[in-house]
Amino acid sequence: MSSLRSEKTIVDIAEELELSVSTVSRALNDHPNISAKTKERVKKMARKMGYRPNAMAAGLRNNKSKTIGLIVPRISMFFPAAISTIIQNKLQEFGYNLIICQSNDSLQQEIELANTLYSARVDGLAVSATLYTTDFSHFDIFKQQNTPIVFFDRTPKDYNVKVIKGDDFLGGFKATEHLVEKGCKDIVHISGPLTCNLYTERLAGYKEALQKNRLPYKKNRVFFHELTRENAWQTAEKIFSQKPYPDGIFATNDTTAITILEYCRKHGIRVPEDCKIAGYSNDPRTEIVTPSITSVDQYPTTMGERIVAALMDLIQARHPAAYRHSQEIVPIQLIERESTGGMPREIVAPAGIKVPAANGAAVKAVKKKK
Repeated sequence: MSSLRSEKTIVDIAEELELSVSTVSRALNDHPNISAKTKERVKKMARKMGYRPNAMAAGLRNNKSKTIGLIVPRISMFFPAAISTIIQNKLQEFGYNLIICQSNDSLQQEIELANTLYSARVDGLAVSATLYTTDFSHFDIFKQQNTPIVFFDRTPKDYNVKVIKGDDFLGGFKATEHLVEKGCKDIVHISGPLTCNLYTERLAGYKEALQKNRLPYKKNRVFFHELTRENAWQTAEKIFSQKPYPDGIFATNDTTAITILEYCRKHGIRVPEDCKIAGYSNDPRTEIVTPSITSVDQYPTTMGERIVAALMDLIQARHPAAYRHSQEIVPIQLIERESTGGMPREIVAPAGIKVPAANGAAVKAVKKKK
């Protein structure tokens, strides 16, 4: 019968080295009053005994867990994944760890995750809500306990918290107007559910661009659903089930734009000659597909850095309470590519090797370094 090993504590280290518990504690925490020699002895023994500091107990003592909670819809999507990486890297600079949770766009799961992170005593919380979150009361407990919350990207409309979001109205406007400028007069809009702020604002931008350019808004040219590949393919089948085909499509995420492009290629619909396509998020895939896809860059690096800066400001209370109820808008930029008739990509090839240019793309030879 095997016996369970007991967890070693600083008391065990102190007894082994015949030092006081307070000396061991200070040595492990690099206290300046402890000599380098003693610190090394203590740390060496701690490693030998398999000692693990109890971060939870320390957090209870000083009321700080040095941990931030993050809730995103799906870590598999480009934008949340990029944001998560930036947030984690920036938090490490401040000595904080990150707990990443994904709601899978389930409101019930989001509620459970909020409760779990509250129980974990996180020092702050960053949230991009589900597509269907309209009641944010499950986050009230954080506000009641004065725990900083920052909502980003998918944000509440009427909930007093710090909000950091992209300029989705302008993004929708620019993408649509760009298609108009490229000669499109019959533009399809593929949107996510209007329970989410992103899609109400991008739809409003789409409508504004049509109105500005005196083009009619047609309900049968607008589609609403979760922006998955499967849904996008079904929508493409509806769009191209009968003529006249649209001459432009504005998809509010890049997965949808890429799927529409794939459908067009399979069915002999030329892009951009017959139909121009614009997406949203500037997913790296939009640059490497053929033809490359015009998209709206949301600058995830900028947004991630601002999220961390806001959390640190709130935790360190450098700003008044009113700061908790403010909004920051991260700029967007339209990246023009081949799918709307932009300049073809330059294909780089080693010197002396001929590469056929796809869609008239220029080929540039690169000389080998000696």
